[in-house]
Amino acid sequence: MDLPDLMFAVVGVGALLASLLPRVLEGRPFSLPIVFLALGVLLGTLPLLPVDAGPAGHTTFLEHFTEVVIIIAIMGAGLGLDRMIGWRRWRNTWRLLAVAMPLTIVAVALLGWWALGLAPAAAALLGAVLAPTDPVLAGEVQVGEPASEPVDPDVAEDEVRFSLTSEAGLNDALAFPFVYFAITMAEQGTQVQDWFARWLAVDVVYRLVVGALGGLAVGWLLGRLFFSTRHHSLRLAEHREGFVALAATFLAYGATELAQGYGFVAVFVAAVTIRSSERFHGYHRVLHHFVEQVERLLTVLVLLLLGAAVADGLLADVGWREVAVAAAILLVLRPAAAAVALVGGAGTRAERAAVGFFGVRGIGSVYYLAYALNSVEFADPGRLYGVVALVVIGSVLLHGLTAGPVMTRLDRQPGVVPSAETGGDT
Repeated sequence: MDLPDLMFAVVGVGALLASLLPRVLEGRPFSLPIVFLALGVLLGTLPLLPVDAGPAGHTTFLEHFTEVVIIIAIMGAGLGLDRMIGWRRWRNTWRLLAVAMPLTIVAVALLGWWALGLAPAAAALLGAVLAPTDPVLAGEVQVGEPASEPVDPDVAEDEVRFSLTSEAGLNDALAFPFVYFAITMAEQGTQVQDWFARWLAVDVVYRLVVGALGGLAVGWLLGRLFFSTRHHSLRLAEHREGFVALAATFLAYGATELAQGYGFVAVFVAAVTIRSSERFHGYHRVLHHFVEQVERLLTVLVLLLLGAAVADGLLADVGWREVAVAAAILLVLRPAAAAVALVGGAGTRAERAAVGFFGVRGIGSVYYLAYALNSVEFADPGRLYGVVALVVIGSVLLHGLTAGPVMTRLDRQPGVVPSAETGGDT
């Protein structure tokens, strides 16, 4: 059987199902990722696939493919946020990033070192790659389409969906310094005092600042071009072409990466800046809709590959310790870290608990692991892939089965209204 022909057929069927299944699954406790993960496993068990589907021999492809999926998802997350940026309006987001994420990194790293016996650098890497939540596999708990008419910026989205979307859009970027920490530890050793200052100056401060400034610059320039240039023929918002969202995504990412900044930060900042240029213009919906379609198709392919890799033995070396660690990460560490971070935060107690529970792990974790393993040699790479895959699969199943019912119940709960933060913001 000709492999390229088979792949064309698989991609075609996947694209068709990606269009049909969201409507078929609506109202049912099954998410699109669960279905495609199961189809990937089925595909991997068939003798029709004469190729090694495991990640070990495809780390470069895996890194760059997941990279594209993430930056497109980050653009969609930024464009979808109706709420104006500010300290009080985004206070749950800042708490999750500044408190929950570092707590999760430390806790997962310690668990990997103590329970799994990983080397310090490998344990630090495990903590870094499993800390960020995912903007790709979290469709049920993400904000919807951008508003196309003026709304109160303080109550544009409900607190759960806003917090999870804004967190996922930013923490995929903010995990990078900690991944570099693990990479540097693997290269330079555990004498942290020998390289900590350089890591802090370059991998934290410089790269984050360049990422933010790069995103602001690209977002401002494109916002002017989209909405306010004097030349009508150049005002792209009037032409309603959705693929321009890809231009914004790749330009922000590529230009910032060339300057050695964090492209993930730049993409999110660019998206938020474009949105703020003309906040309720209908063109934002066009851009968001196009990004959402591309993201869905790419996500389908990633999930099919992940399922095929599982069928090909990705979890063959996973034992009860790995299962226990994965369960602890999903059911204990993330909810506990978020609970600490959100003490006194916005929303009701039920909403804050939902934010803590729905810390979806996904394609971002796969990307970071592939990036790190392509950068330097770590001990037990196969085991790291197994643990990360187990957490991602567990998240797909756990959050996919519970997101619909939980969010429906929250939406119907008396007294639970969209975020009602008021005034005092900058």
